[in-house]
Amino acid sequence: MEFTLKRTISIVAILLLIAAVTQAVYTALYISEADVPRQLLWGLEGLIFVLMAAFAGSAMVQTKHHHLGWSAIAFASALNVVQVGVGLTMFGPFFEAAGNVEGLEPAAMSVVAYSFMVYNAAKVLLALAAIVFGMAKLGAGSKAIGGLTALVGAVALISNTLSMALGRDFMGELPLAGGSGVLATLLLAVCLLTLSSDED
Repeated sequence: MEFTLKRTISIVAILLLIAAVTQAVYTALYISEADVPRQLLWGLEGLIFVLMAAFAGSAMVQTKHHHLGWSAIAFASALNVVQVGVGLTMFGPFFEAAGNVEGLEPAAMSVVAYSFMVYNAAKVLLALAAIVFGMAKLGAGSKAIGGLTALVGAVALISNTLSMALGRDFMGELPLAGGSGVLATLLLAVCLLTLSSDED
């Protein structure tokens, strides 16, 4: 099977949709205090982002347009793999050690803070991609989806940048950075699914 640019773009869009859904499901389960199948959901996310990095990188070298957007998706995917890896391999051992050894809790919390720093950096890149492709759709005449995607992308970029700079609790209980990042990812996927043949 030949992975044409059009097919590659569709695959990236589908992977972005799946990633947005898994993050929404994980957040809903966490908020409801349900037993979160972290290994399964994060493991699936890890696979999604590994594949997304490869396909977005492929699109970046195939296309004639929007290289910044494709680069942002590819590097966001790579950062998400790091973030998922930290969560799956380091959270458990560090918190177990913190429960057994007095004074290790700050070290455990620093691992969590690092994971969220990487998470927010990846969201900044996906927000940048949403702005790039939203503006492209806006320029192609799709004012509703293009304008909305670019606007949400701008909100996600600013809020996730502030989360990196000021800490993830800078907005208190309001999950603006994560929520806008997931919505920007969803809208980015819709933009890519309806991307015109100008990418070819």
